[in-house]
Amino acid sequence: MTAKQLYALAVSALATLDMHSLNNEGGEGNQISTRMVNVVGVDGQLHNVNAISGDMFKHIHSEHLHRIALRDNLPLSAGALTFNANRINADADFIGGLEGKSDAGGVDDMIKTCAVSDMMGILVTAGGRSIPRKSVVEYGWAVGVPGNVETETYFHVKYASERSKGTRDAAKAEDERQANIGQAIFYRPASSGQYAIVVNLELARIGFNDITQTYAIEAEGRAKRQKALLESLLHTLIEPAGAMRAAQNPHIVDLRGVVALSHDVVPAPALSALNPAFEAELGRVANAISSLRPNAITLRPFQSVGGFAEVMAEVVRTSEPYTLALAD
Repeated sequence: MTAKQLYALAVSALATLDMHSLNNEGGEGNQISTRMVNVVGVDGQLHNVNAISGDMFKHIHSEHLHRIALRDNLPLSAGALTFNANRINADADFIGGLEGKSDAGGVDDMIKTCAVSDMMGILVTAGGRSIPRKSVVEYGWAVGVPGNVETETYFHVKYASERSKGTRDAAKAEDERQANIGQAIFYRPASSGQYAIVVNLELARIGFNDITQTYAIEAEGRAKRQKALLESLLHTLIEPAGAMRAAQNPHIVDLRGVVALSHDVVPAPALSALNPAFEAELGRVANAISSLRPNAITLRPFQSVGGFAEVMAEVVRTSEPYTLALAD
């Protein structure tokens, strides 16, 4: 692939994940409840299926981006430096410097100060002000394909240690210790199946101030951030670092789909794998767009985890930032 500017990138994928518990609703007593959602299948009927929220995948992506930003010495606010969820809101110097500045000036400073806040978005709430930074990254829910996903609950036991205390004689204490060695019983869910994943990256907005409609950083800085964002997307789908991975690290069995690349001011098309014909339909959409804007869309299909990694590695190596045309 020759070097091309990227306006946007989208991933439409069907992932097979086994025995995971990446996203749960919470717990009641000794029972953990997994996330379930209602979706309409291709049959037009409602189905209740397991799902992983877009918030969870966004958090996973942010974690990988944070590590790459540290490695590549990208600018980070005091909050983002320690992976604080408040990001630049936790940076006292930045918040203090907002006094007397316009919202546009605040967004400029935010973009320059913190690469993670720039790309992952934040709402600055300080001093009675509200300054939004829309995320460059958009995740849909990872939704289980009806009929191809199942959640089961598994019995677990945690052995309790000695609970008796006090200064009673040794024989009595030993008897009580033996009697009080118990089994803490709990139930943990695990889900297996095929999941439809949709991701969109508005790459041309990296470093772009939506208020002034100008870039707050130079092209070189934008290129470094774009490379980090694309690389962290690759890491996100090959290591979904969500909940309960210490004992239920997901079995990533398969990943197939399409990476759509936009080289012009047109959306990178995405279509849910809940539609079995999503790959063919994406081809039709790309052809239709390209009939209006030649060479605007490139589709890179993949049929495995390795294939996705190869496509994304090539995109990381060969992509350049797209510069939005600005008004005179």
